Amino acid sequence: MRVLAFVGILAAAAPQQQTERFDPRLHGLIKPRADEWKWARIPWMGDLAEARKKAAAEGKPLYVWTMAGEPLGQC
Repeated sequence: MRVLAFVGILAAAAPQQQTERFDPRLHGLIKPRADEWKWARIPWMGDLAEARKKAAAEGKPLYVWTMAGEPLGQC
């Protein structure tokens, strides 16, 4: 919901020139809360071969996340 609200704010402000300074109230609306950073506590591994070795040694499944490009679209 916060992302949609932020997109709505940007869409409404698009026709105006960017002469205004950053509004700290906007930052407060879009800044992630502490409970939204749970993914950052996961010990992600960037090396697939090492991750496979560790998963096999610990008898755990492997979760592979791949993507192409920007997660929010092209810049």
